[in-house]
Amino acid sequence: MTRRPLRPLARILKARAEGGNPDAIEAENLRLRHEEMRDKARARAEGRLVVLGAMFFLAFATVGGRMGVLAASESSEPQVSAGGNPIIGTRADIVDRNGRILATNLETHSLYAHPQDIQNAEAAARGLVEIFPELKYEDLYELFTGDRRFDWIRREISPEQMQAVHEIGDPGLLFGPREMRLYPNGSVAAHILGGASYGTEGVSSAEVIGVAGVEKYFDNYLRDPANEGAPLELSVDLTVQAAVERVLQGGMTLMNAKGAAATVMNVHTGEVIALASLPDFDPNKRPVPPPGDRDDSPLFNRAMQGVYELGSVFKIFTAAQAIEAGLVSPSTMIDTKGPFYWGRFPIRDSHRMPDEMSVFEVVTESSNVGTARIAQMIGVTRQQEFLRTLGLLDPTTVEMVEAPTARPLLPPNWSELSTITISYGHGLSVSQLHIAQAYASLLNGGTRVTPTLVRRTGAPVVGERVVSEQTSRVAREMLRGVVTGGTASLADVPGYEVGGKTGTADKPTPRGGYYDDRVIASFASIFPASDPEYVLVVTLDEPMISILDEPRRTAGFTAAPLGAELIRRVAPLLGMRPDVETSVPLGVSLTAQ
Repeated sequence: MTRRPLRPLARILKARAEGGNPDAIEAENLRLRHEEMRDKARARAEGRLVVLGAMFFLAFATVGGRMGVLAASESSEPQVSAGGNPIIGTRADIVDRNGRILATNLETHSLYAHPQDIQNAEAAARGLVEIFPELKYEDLYELFTGDRRFDWIRREISPEQMQAVHEIGDPGLLFGPREMRLYPNGSVAAHILGGASYGTEGVSSAEVIGVAGVEKYFDNYLRDPANEGAPLELSVDLTVQAAVERVLQGGMTLMNAKGAAATVMNVHTGEVIALASLPDFDPNKRPVPPPGDRDDSPLFNRAMQGVYELGSVFKIFTAAQAIEAGLVSPSTMIDTKGPFYWGRFPIRDSHRMPDEMSVFEVVTESSNVGTARIAQMIGVTRQQEFLRTLGLLDPTTVEMVEAPTARPLLPPNWSELSTITISYGHGLSVSQLHIAQAYASLLNGGTRVTPTLVRRTGAPVVGERVVSEQTSRVAREMLRGVVTGGTASLADVPGYEVGGKTGTADKPTPRGGYYDDRVIASFASIFPASDPEYVLVVTLDEPMISILDEPRRTAGFTAAPLGAELIRRVAPLLGMRPDVETSVPLGVSLTAQ
């Protein structure tokens, strides 16, 4: 904009020439300049007022619109959006192979005290003792009147107990939310699950951690939020597991045994369908390990942690290896005249045997002498290699934290004498799970399987070959012969074609040597023998029954009939129909009236 001059030279000269006043021209131009400035300022102010008015209008319109939305919507309590507590996180469920809950979480509360806020120490202590009888009034009163600022009263309380504490009405008794691990089936599968406890604790949360079994082995998986709560699927069948434990408990009581264990495994996949150990415990209230021998503790897993000399169940390994190596055939005659001496050590049979028997008869009649002579043909090195191939010389890789501790006990000097005694199950201590793995690998067609507690999907992975299909078939026929006409005749179950081997081993003393009247009785079996699907191993610790006033401890009278009852109960639960021939023709028939 061109600024108006106050004293234009042309007008000033003209005014002087005409006798006018040049100052009047300057005053007029100054007035006009002020009017222009006033008009510009007014226009600027009017524009600002319009913009400010528009802004106020938009602000009031926004507030009014939001108020209208709130008025038209349902009222609700405001919720705070915040990240999860760093201590507590939902632990994933554990389910069986059919999706049934084995372990889950339950929301509960803890009870703690701020002694400095307790208003009536005597009344609070008496009220808590009435609610929790295991607490002592003297201890609570001393706590409430002492100098401590914080102490736990109970880590877990029920809703009913929480309400009862509320009714005491003392502000020094406070509650904190937390999750607890719940095992809805009680003691069923206790040794598999292991149990859980609290790690890091706060007044409003607690970290649930696994302490044993699969709970501890899969602790990182179960706590990992990246899994989005996906459950851990085990290979165990809850129905079969419960049936096995029930029958095993009855058998242990009937046989007056100190303990018992049983394992059911799929021979093709290595999946553990059931694994039971007695005595057991309730993982909801996991006990403290008692002092003394760990074998006496209910926490001790006899099926996996217990390594024992299992006796004659090993004889099928010796016979199968000799057949596979071409050293013998099932009909080869073996000198079984006893006793058989190796140096000054005699090898004897449990009862009188013929002087000569076939390899088939050596297994079915359970001859120690015959098995020892077959082992001599095999030799030390080849026996070690074969047993290692079956997984009998190393800890199992099953998914439990206790598995590495179940290391087989090998002879310090694997001599020819060791080879002889190991051939019939003495001198090498293994767990029941080792035997289940070895039987499955030998008898499923001859391919090695690895035991697992995790449900496998898809086609089974074929392991390395341990024996030929022909040798595996011959071994199955031998075990079937043991049941139909040998030492395990009480294990026969009509319709399920059971094949198996009994084993009775003297129990070692803590100071060396063996007890005269204590044994470990075992029965290792497959069913059906012609085309096996499952392997069952059952073990009794120090069984004894009386027959005609005579004590009987051998597996043929104790473990074998218990194994038969287990198969009779669980085979239908596994979807297996008995193959029983009927003498009554099926279908419609005419009868004379």
